Amino acid sequence: MKYCIDQLQIRFKLGYAAFSLDVDLTLPGHGITAFFGPSGSGKTTCLRVIAGLERATDTYLLINGDLWQDDAKGIFLPVHKRTLGYVFQEASLFAHLDVQRNLEYGMRRIAAAERHVALDQAIALLDIGHLLQRKPDKLSGGERQRVAIARALATSPRILLMDEPLAALDARRKAEIMPYLERLHDELEIPVLYVSHAADEVTRLADHLVLLDEGKVLASGTSDDLLTRLDLDVAHGDAASALVTATISAHDPDYHLTSVVFPGGQLLLPQQSASIGRQVRIRIQARDVSLSLAPQRDSSILNTVAATVTELSADAVGQVMVGLDANGTRLLARITSKSCVALDLAPGKPVYAQIKGIAILK
Repeated sequence: MKYCIDQLQIRFKLGYAAFSLDVDLTLPGHGITAFFGPSGSGKTTCLRVIAGLERATDTYLLINGDLWQDDAKGIFLPVHKRTLGYVFQEASLFAHLDVQRNLEYGMRRIAAAERHVALDQAIALLDIGHLLQRKPDKLSGGERQRVAIARALATSPRILLMDEPLAALDARRKAEIMPYLERLHDELEIPVLYVSHAADEVTRLADHLVLLDEGKVLASGTSDDLLTRLDLDVAHGDAASALVTATISAHDPDYHLTSVVFPGGQLLLPQQSASIGRQVRIRIQARDVSLSLAPQRDSSILNTVAATVTELSADAVGQVMVGLDANGTRLLARITSKSCVALDLAPGKPVYAQIKGIAILK
């Protein structure tokens, strides 16, 4: 039988006294897929079943062509034979070993002929070369997690499982490690399953989203699609965002700004280091988008994009979330109910979305 080598097929059922988990997913075999939902929704349990740490029923796990489990045929690959890397909330490094030997321990799990991630590559990706002789107690929280990720990569995994890897870090350490996670996405072909309940992590990192609640899959799809679906909770509240894929068109060193183009027009955002012609993914938070019926002049807001209202949905008390279509790119605007009435907004109405340049996030 031929199996798809760029696809993850995950199916299982797991029941407890007060909780049951029922998952049936086909996911892309590349990029970052985030399992997102509130605490207790089953996110971590999904990773544990995939890793073989938890036995479920009616389980079928096909990982990029490798059949790890098929209960119908009595197939169960034990944990130590599943070519995966696992990164937990806590780094869980060996305290008696320095960083170098922690990494070598991970590398020894895989035969030399099967290694496709060199130790030097993992060290360079996570920028930990200067830490190799230190013991874990001499590292910051962010440094420990970077070492833990590098150790997982040193096993040359077919898939990387990450269970809330930033949850134990404060905001400063979290901001420190995020660029390294983006590098993994950009430079490695290893698919990543990333568990989080933090919307900012998911919107910044994930290509694909699985939304879980009370053990059920509410939705599964591309991040840019699900994040702007107003029938889903993820498209509401203070963290609601839209993702825009754009191309860098110019840099303005005098004002430290970068210009990008996308199907809906042009945007100015804080200066980026990427070269002209490079594609970037940017986040536009709904709370940073205002609406008008005509282009505004003499304003500090740098970006104005023509759009059409697609739908309206109640948000917080006295607030409305507005779905927008900017020439095929979906955006969100979070405005007051009073403004919605004053502008007489309705599906199909043309508007102008005003977006602060300084508020656009990469």
